[in-house]
Amino acid sequence: MTYPVQLTLGPLVLPVHLLFEVLAYSAGYRFYQTLRARTLDPISDEHRLWIFVGCAAGALLGSRALGLLEHPELLTHPPGGWLYYFTNKTIVGGLLGGLIGVELTKKRLGVTASSGDLMVYPILLGMCLGRLGCHFAGLTDGTFGTATTLPWGIDFGDGIPRHPTNLYEIGWLALLGAGLWLAERRRPLPAGWRFRFFMVGYLLFRLLVEFLKPTPAPSGWGLTAIQWACVAGLGYYGWLWGRTYRLKSAGSTSKSIA
Repeated sequence: MTYPVQLTLGPLVLPVHLLFEVLAYSAGYRFYQTLRARTLDPISDEHRLWIFVGCAAGALLGSRALGLLEHPELLTHPPGGWLYYFTNKTIVGGLLGGLIGVELTKKRLGVTASSGDLMVYPILLGMCLGRLGCHFAGLTDGTFGTATTLPWGIDFGDGIPRHPTNLYEIGWLALLGAGLWLAERRRPLPAGWRFRFFMVGYLLFRLLVEFLKPTPAPSGWGLTAIQWACVAGLGYYGWLWGRTYRLKSAGSTSKSIA
């Protein structure tokens, strides 16, 4: 296989990466619609729409902001001009920014029900398709791994076998989805916990897999911007679980006293 992979239709040359990105959004949304039709959703259609708006706005801003912080040295001299500020993006920033956008929107609407559980499997599907497109894009996508002597290293066109980190991510997402599905077959998870497990699992993976990518940590940072964002996200969910445990313990104590 020659990278980047492109689809030729007569005189047209279509980048497979773009096609998979469009497929990721369309298939993910279609899957979400199917699941929602089969699920008793406590959130109204109107509120769901506004939550989607908040999610999209937060994801757009978060993905762009974190993407730019990956290479802070380029902020004052962007390669390719001002378009650089709008083309850099990262999934971690999109997920965390989308989370913030959703929570702010729900607070504004007064919605207290969990809204993320229904999105987990569609997000997993969309991310797998999107990462497959990143893999086919080869070196042009910038998400490849460092050089390796392992037998499954892939030459993306520069003659250097590299870690196929995109394929690692697809494999991890598939395991994460299967694990959640099997766990819920045994007993239902509390509301909101499917999304929590998904976020923690993905952030932990990205924190570790970034060590296999050639993006250097900015001087004095210790970790890359994406890794620091993962640490912040994991810290938030650690605090959230601790608060849930304390509230549950306080409720149990009140009942025993009563």
